[in-house]
Amino acid sequence: MALKFDTGFDPAYGQGVSVAPDVLRITARNPSPFTFHGTNSYIVGRDTLAVIDPGPDDETHLRTLLDVIAGRPVSHIFISHTHRDHSPLAARLKERTGAVVLAEGPHRPARPLHIGETNALDASADTAFAPDIALPDGGLVDGDGWSIRAVLTPGHTVNHAAFALEGTGILFSADHVMAWATSIVAPPDGAMADYMASLDRLIERGDRLLLPGHGGPVTAPRGFMRGLKTHRKMRERAILERVRAGDRTIADMVKAIYRDTDPRLHGAAGLSVLAHLEDLVARGMVSTDAAPAIDGIFTPAT
Repeated sequence: MALKFDTGFDPAYGQGVSVAPDVLRITARNPSPFTFHGTNSYIVGRDTLAVIDPGPDDETHLRTLLDVIAGRPVSHIFISHTHRDHSPLAARLKERTGAVVLAEGPHRPARPLHIGETNALDASADTAFAPDIALPDGGLVDGDGWSIRAVLTPGHTVNHAAFALEGTGILFSADHVMAWATSIVAPPDGAMADYMASLDRLIERGDRLLLPGHGGPVTAPRGFMRGLKTHRKMRERAILERVRAGDRTIADMVKAIYRDTDPRLHGAAGLSVLAHLEDLVARGMVSTDAAPAIDGIFTPAT
């Protein structure tokens, strides 16, 4: 399947949108080149509820969530990962509802920082977050008329998790798979090898519907994810070709490969190129003098 993104999305700010039986989507008004129209929060259940990804620490979004919850008890708050557009509101929502907060774990890098390296994504990390319960891979949580299983999908972040609504074929895919764009994989927060392995895992699952952290649903998940995998392989090949053609820096590679991309995203694109180069160096296809770095010099492997 050719990869075709779907950008036709109505965020319907300020209201809950039914996207599946007993599943409502509420989109925060935090649009940006990285969040599309905003972060999707999901409310699952009919009587006693679960909330998935309450979103940024925003008073208006909290009021909307509470309006849609409409006084019903909330037993669980699930967090897919600890970027500031997904997890910070969990603390205030827990305060208002008494719900238990569940996630894979706190924010941390996918690998140790190299000497002299800084984390370009520090500002986007919710380092204050800590779950009440750390979810293992495959961990099952039973609620009132619903069961949610943790499917750990590291790549975008090391603590990224998707959540399967058992018995429905629905997976809340957060930022791992989205219909409107590819996920950002940016070291040291994320790792390309992890992302690709997690993508393979979701392809094997065979879910029928993905509800992502931004934008609309993925309605043909297996074919779309195969397209994502092909897209990443093509990007890897383009990077390898640029190195073989004489590009030695990530900045030069970004200029060539992302020339039609919004310049505001070139910083993130550089980190994505670094993620691919980390993987290529680990596989012995590209060389660099030290550990792969954003300002490193890269040459074809000999």
